[in-house]
Amino acid sequence: MQDQDRDRLRELLDAVLDENNRTLEDMAGGAWSSPYHFSRRLTRGTGEPPVTMRRRVLLERAAWELGSGRSVTETAWAAGYESVDGFARAFTRAFGHPPSTTAERGTSHWLPAPNGIHFHPPTSLWVDTHEAATARPAAADVTELMLHHDVEDVSDLLTRAQGVSEEEYRRVHVPDSAPLGWDGPDESLAHVLRHLVTAKEIWLAAIEGHEAPDTGDDDPVALADRHREIAPRWLAMVRDIDRRAAWGDRIIDALCDPPESFVVSSVIAHVLTFSAHRRQLGRLMLRRAGVTPDAGDPIEWLQRRTGGLR
Repeated sequence: MQDQDRDRLRELLDAVLDENNRTLEDMAGGAWSSPYHFSRRLTRGTGEPPVTMRRRVLLERAAWELGSGRSVTETAWAAGYESVDGFARAFTRAFGHPPSTTAERGTSHWLPAPNGIHFHPPTSLWVDTHEAATARPAAADVTELMLHHDVEDVSDLLTRAQGVSEEEYRRVHVPDSAPLGWDGPDESLAHVLRHLVTAKEIWLAAIEGHEAPDTGDDDPVALADRHREIAPRWLAMVRDIDRRAAWGDRIIDALCDPPESFVVSSVIAHVLTFSAHRRQLGRLMLRRAGVTPDAGDPIEWLQRRTGGLR
């Protein structure tokens, strides 16, 4: 497939999943296409009609939201259903169990797909190359897995930290821990979780040429809100770098004093490296605070996402 064909297909997929595009006509208009040509192009490229794909991916998102504790009513409205009963029937047909039992089951939120395109939290898509007709290079698969595992793992840690007392949240658990000296200490859970979120905020601002973000609030609820906002933007930025094959490009980080030059690929590797370290450090601190997280293993994470098929 030519690069321009892949780019156009991505545009069509974006139109399918845009929150405001609830009908085929809306999707086609968002992609500057007629409904006929939009449906024909997307179906040919993915093996799935656009309305069917949107319905499936939104049900996958609904399953994830229910598993995260959202109510059935809220989830039904967010998925675009006009009634809770209609949503419950569609969900039960798709997953084989009612939405009210999703949280206790803890199973994968993915449904069978002809193209490997699935919902991935918080608001993005995952293309499963074992299902997709056209597999990407293995190196790209590994990078994609690490990126998606990272954002979901950070989200999980932020959620678990909300059950920790204020005293334990700010307690110094690992004295003198400062993996990046210029970034400040990582001695407490508050330090670690703040850095997990602000690293992406700061680097994204540098790459996009924006002003330095406000990184002061380290309350776990506030951090979780900020992470939900930054995670899809971070993934979209990396996807755009990959699309343009711009891994070797350099950025001038004007947020540094004095400004510094960085290779884009090294920035992504930097964020992933220290995020992995801090996520494990955060697990140590959560256990000391009486909370038991999982191991943070990408193998187990992917098995959960695919129903144990890997």
